[in-house]
Amino acid sequence: MESIFKYTNERNVQIVIALLKAHGIHRVIASPGTTNMTFVVSIENDPWFQIWSSVDERSAAYLACGMAAETGEPVAISCTGATASRNYMPGLTEAYYRKLPVLAITSTRGNHKIGHLIDQQIDRRNIPNDIVMESVTIPMVKDNEDERFCEIEANKAILALTLNGGGPAHINMFTKYSQDFSVSEIPPVHAIYRHTVFDKEWPEIPKDGKVVVRIGSHANFTDELTKAVDAFCATYDAVVCCDHTSGYMGKYEVHGQLVFGQRQWHSPLKEANLCIHIGEVSGDQFCIRTKHSWRVSPDGALRDTFGNLRRVFMMPELIFFRHYAEKKASHTEYLVCLNSEIQKMKDRIPDLPFSNIWMAQQMVDKLPDDCELHFGIYHCLRSWNFFKLPAGIRAKCNVGGFGIDGGVSTLMGASLANPNKTYIGIFGDLAFFYDMNVVGNRHVGNNVRILLINNGKGNEFRNYNHPCYFLGEEADRYVAAAGHYGNKSKCLVKNYAQN
Repeated sequence: MESIFKYTNERNVQIVIALLKAHGIHRVIASPGTTNMTFVVSIENDPWFQIWSSVDERSAAYLACGMAAETGEPVAISCTGATASRNYMPGLTEAYYRKLPVLAITSTRGNHKIGHLIDQQIDRRNIPNDIVMESVTIPMVKDNEDERFCEIEANKAILALTLNGGGPAHINMFTKYSQDFSVSEIPPVHAIYRHTVFDKEWPEIPKDGKVVVRIGSHANFTDELTKAVDAFCATYDAVVCCDHTSGYMGKYEVHGQLVFGQRQWHSPLKEANLCIHIGEVSGDQFCIRTKHSWRVSPDGALRDTFGNLRRVFMMPELIFFRHYAEKKASHTEYLVCLNSEIQKMKDRIPDLPFSNIWMAQQMVDKLPDDCELHFGIYHCLRSWNFFKLPAGIRAKCNVGGFGIDGGVSTLMGASLANPNKTYIGIFGDLAFFYDMNVVGNRHVGNNVRILLINNGKGNEFRNYNHPCYFLGEEADRYVAAAGHYGNKSKCLVKNYAQN
């Protein structure tokens, strides 16, 4: 007789179940209880899963150890609230030191109940260092952001089972004891897969739609890596979307911020199918929209910058691009079309008012050869990103922490390391005065130039696309700190540096 109970309507539980299936995990050892009821009842009538019962959670964890060691495959264990999960610890410790892929799925009514003398509510937020490789929390799903978070966290825990030789992982899953088990089919869930250089088979680059390489902040490219990226782009007719912190200066470099950032006009060239994402935090808000992204980084971490991460390649970028590139390919169609559209847009720009963007427009082709630029966060970087730098000129910006506090010091540090190179800093008044004490450092040489955009406030807060724009002049009082550094003196800073 077919059971009337199908899948729970608790979306976070659905996500975990779907991802277990997507990653090939079908063995589950279930312990009795109420708090894990929505999970256990949902899988007990799904023929994909093979379930064993163990009242003793301590024994359940050891059963999973034996099963995982014998099969070489991950095994999940599920328990209720209260002290049930505490009894997993001996077995998980065994799994940790033997690198056995045991996934502990514990259930809870939520962290908001911790510490309020509520029955069966213990604190699992901090766990011993040597029982799991990864521990995540899967909250209730209220909106799309919650759903995306649950997908990422569940994928992270499941992938930890096989990362760096493998080991146990932990999912702490919220529940509200839903009694609705009417869902006959779980809606689609996005699985994320990790690949290494040891994989025998690599996924194919999709042939339907355009391919984009997106580079965040990145160390200077070697000639080898530049050639590999160029060969990849030539193979798949791809382009490389950069900002000035990307470090790439190859043939397929594109600075399309002016086209991609338009709100009243949408270019068909802005849409692509796949994004290959390398580098770290980017200072560029405007980029081509893609359906899927693949992350390439030696750290193998799940960085879902664009909300559509599907694969992570845990390897050096050079190996990835060399693997997928074909030596004789020479496509440039997408690059030519995109550069043509960018130039048409630039040709339509009217005379700009005196501003940060105007200064970038006027100065970009007058920079000394082989200098290095350092931009302040954030208005200066964003303004200069609209203009491609001449060949041989590199740029840096503190986009890692994205604060205004250390840009001038970073500039000075670079200049001290290479006294024979010219370093040019471009900073707004808030960023400059915040960090101006380093200008008086006795080691500062004569290879530093600073362009101070002293408009008397944090002008970024007054731009129409900023969250604080609606405040109008009210923003000047404290949010934009207007007038905080005096009366925009034309001689104060110059005298500070010279005298």
